[in-house]
Amino acid sequence: MRKNRLSKSLLGISLSVSLFATANLIAAPQSAHAASAASITAASTAMSGKANSIISTGQQYLDVRYKFGAQKSTTSSFDCSSFTQYVYGKNGISLPRSSKQQSQVGTFVPRNQLQPGDLVFFYSPIHHVGIYMGNGKVLHTYGKPGVTISDMNSGWWSKNYKTARRVLN
Repeated sequence: MRKNRLSKSLLGISLSVSLFATANLIAAPQSAHAASAASITAASTAMSGKANSIISTGQQYLDVRYKFGAQKSTTSSFDCSSFTQYVYGKNGISLPRSSKQQSQVGTFVPRNQLQPGDLVFFYSPIHHVGIYMGNGKVLHTYGKPGVTISDMNSGWWSKNYKTARRVLN
């Protein structure tokens, strides 16, 4: 289990570093309007920095057990929405308690425009939430694996994807 946790941690760190590098390349000023390009770059870097912080915070809890109805003040177990509420809260963003309530905050994001740090929701009606990490990966908690990383572009997670919300400004 330690080897699995180490592998997941290394994967998460690598993903975070590559996401940060990619965001900086994309956000590099491309126009002669230095003032507006600089402000856009600063905003993108701030957002990617906040997203990286949220993802990094969440990854600290990989393999923590799942418990439906887990209290928001505990880190010994999480359900999906207490996990997102806790992780975002540690990064200064207040979210409501349930996944359904969380699906109504922020702004709608089309699936093809997801960015790291977006909240992604599953089932209809909504009753599961996770944190989009980039490259089709979602950080969330459920059942036997507890806090884990899943590929939401294939299999069950892809078929049951419902919507996404951006809560980072």
